Amino acid sequence: MSTEPASLESLRVLYHSDDYIVVDKHWDIRIDSKMWYETNTVQAQLRHRFPQLADPRTYYGFRFCHQLDFSTSGALCVALNKAAAGRAYRCFKDRTVTKFYLALIRGAVEGETHTVDFSIGKNSTEGKTHMMCVEGTEGCENPKPCQTELLVLEYGLYDGDPVTKVLLQPLTGRTHQLRVHCSALGHPIVGDFTYSSGTDNSPYRMMLHAHLLHIPLEPQPLRVTAGDPFVPAVDPKWLPQCSLRTLDATVEALIHRREEEDRKIKKEEQERARKEEEDERRKRSKEQSTEEESEEQRRQCQQWLSEWAGD
Repeated sequence: MSTEPASLESLRVLYHSDDYIVVDKHWDIRIDSKMWYETNTVQAQLRHRFPQLADPRTYYGFRFCHQLDFSTSGALCVALNKAAAGRAYRCFKDRTVTKFYLALIRGAVEGETHTVDFSIGKNSTEGKTHMMCVEGTEGCENPKPCQTELLVLEYGLYDGDPVTKVLLQPLTGRTHQLRVHCSALGHPIVGDFTYSSGTDNSPYRMMLHAHLLHIPLEPQPLRVTAGDPFVPAVDPKWLPQCSLRTLDATVEALIHRREEEDRKIKKEEQERARKEEEDERRKRSKEQSTEEESEEQRRQCQQWLSEWAGD
């Protein structure tokens, strides 16, 4: 990842199979656009690099499995056929996909971990209808529960101002969720012009990056990492001063915890299904036994009636 603007040739492919492509989306490019003047998009980059893979049955030629904001960089998954898109969609719909984002946020965050659970809704205030907002904000419409896990990685300075490097895990998928949650905490993302009331416009980009994407596809899960662009070698204005934990070890620990939780849930579901099947089998067996008893009672009754009539 560089500080240079995106171009048609700058597409970086992280993963490519018969069913999916995962790209490292640039920080100043839209995924797709219906505007004739916006010719520099991820969709255009894909057409330029892989013209043979574009599907004429779709509007954009490619099926994007999820979204990233214009100013957000990182792992973006594209399905290459309808069946693959359906499999990925089910994982996103069931919330079994794991995503980790890196961000530089303003100020020094107190405490190493936070669970942010502000509900988020559409901002209906004039001049802010392109924005989202937390519940309780004037003009907030239809707020829905949202949850983000925040973990502090490093403290440092950006262009002389205190900032914190964090790992963010969205547990829900509301529009602008990470940006709104960080702003609501009082620590907006560095370079987020929209959620800093238009004041944070000096950085060359918004410092939010989709670092890891894990989709539990069957039989082979898809897991892709898009590196870390927030290092002094890329942007010398970022100066780390105090590191609390390493990125790779932290991500591995969180992935392991998620896998353990998923295994536990799967085991509980299997146990519940086994119990339900066993209960159903017992019920059928009892019904069959009752039917046999009823038949025997009818036979005895008929025999008694026959004997009584003979008498």
